[in-house]
Amino acid sequence: MSNVTADLHAQFHHLQTLVPFSHANSGTPWLADNATKHHRKLCDSLEQAIERSGLRDGMTISFHHAFREGDMVINRVVLTLARMGFKNLTLASSSLMTCNDVLIEPIRAGVITKIYTSGMRGKLADAISHGLMEEPVQIHSHGGRVKLLQDGELNIDVAFLGVPCSDEFGNANGSHGKSCCGSLGYAMVDAEFAHKVVLLTEQLVPFPNMPASLAQDQVDYIVTVDQVGDPAKISVGAARVTSNPRELLIARAAAEVIEYSGYFTDGFSLQTGSGASSTACTRFLARKMLRNGIKARFALGGITGGIVDLHEQGLIGKILDTQSFDGQAAASLEHNANHIEISTSVYANPIAKAACCDQLDIVILSALEIDLAFNVNVITGSDGVMRGASGGHCDVAAAANLTIVVAPLTRSRIPTVVRQVTTLVTPGESIDVLVTDQGIAVNPARPDVRQRLEDAGLAVMDIEQLYHRAVALTGEPKAIEFTSRIVGIIRYRDGSVIDVVRQVKEEE
Repeated sequence: MSNVTADLHAQFHHLQTLVPFSHANSGTPWLADNATKHHRKLCDSLEQAIERSGLRDGMTISFHHAFREGDMVINRVVLTLARMGFKNLTLASSSLMTCNDVLIEPIRAGVITKIYTSGMRGKLADAISHGLMEEPVQIHSHGGRVKLLQDGELNIDVAFLGVPCSDEFGNANGSHGKSCCGSLGYAMVDAEFAHKVVLLTEQLVPFPNMPASLAQDQVDYIVTVDQVGDPAKISVGAARVTSNPRELLIARAAAEVIEYSGYFTDGFSLQTGSGASSTACTRFLARKMLRNGIKARFALGGITGGIVDLHEQGLIGKILDTQSFDGQAAASLEHNANHIEISTSVYANPIAKAACCDQLDIVILSALEIDLAFNVNVITGSDGVMRGASGGHCDVAAAANLTIVVAPLTRSRIPTVVRQVTTLVTPGESIDVLVTDQGIAVNPARPDVRQRLEDAGLAVMDIEQLYHRAVALTGEPKAIEFTSRIVGIIRYRDGSVIDVVRQVKEEE
């Protein structure tokens, strides 16, 4: 056979790179042994998986946050990397929670020197807001994260992805096994773009483990661990179910806005955000849909039990799920053929060939602050400290036909409606209606919506009136003092810089 190659080289000089055939498995040596063939991806320990991945100082590691406050992978991996002596790593987690406070010490030690994330909370966010890191944190939206990956600004060297179960080839999902988290929409993107993918799984199941959210041709190494997450902690914090009377009052008002908005027609589509009032809105919407004989074509985004209830009542045709916000949503994804898992790219990537958010009629979102120009802040609190997440906020606000923000007028005697937001995340041009416990404001750019709501007898007022009412209740808030140092960069979904977060000035 070598003569054949020699003849080709002699006659065709552009084929000099062709090599002669050796034997059947020269390129796939693992096929020569059954044990190796089946188990070549399996690692004895996390340390071995890290070594086999080729991770080196200065590289980028990524994680998903499908378990939210119950995540047990991010901390475990980063602390292991610290013990192994790694330095100068970029952490690219789809989001960070209060459960990630232990990352403060690895950051101080130089294990992590850069962070890309959609948001952060707790002591970690507080420390970064007060100058923990030399490099500013890059805050992106869920859709914007995918764009950064496609553009090549963010390059994932090794993705560490926690899954409840996997087979020995790496087919994995979040809807089977002991610790079901539901949709792996974030992890699907990491598995697609990462150079190496390491699965941490609680259980190895027989091949083929189908349906596979993460497919075998994307996975390099697999390590079995005792637990990857606590699903009971998915629906706490921002994703909690509320019984708070004020939050329910806002949710009821938001449902009325939807009913009379002009978009509440048979076949409409909707998304509810992670805030308590926005998720509770589905309870009141169900009655209106039944009374009016209206069904939704689909629901999108982070999915709650409330959305599942509407679906099981026949009021929503299909559920497109990029993150399951509670156990009911995770269980529905497992057994319901019309509850469909989608990646964050399919959900909201602004440069995708098509993103589902572009089909949205109505979206309900939360806010930490909203100003007189309807600009929204979902990142920094009234003290200037980062305590929230961009998430899919600006993605779906830009795309939906009607964007409703729900928020109490005041929180702990701090106004939510302000003259100018502390941190701009979603521009006011994308916001149509604000619903508070003290009244409803409509963006002047939407006189059509305001007229419909006024005709229905809803308590509509100018946002300036809400602002003055808030200040009358709380007093004019003292301006936050910042230093000139930038600790966070807010990226809009198209990658542009829409604002920055500056270091909070220490009290003297």
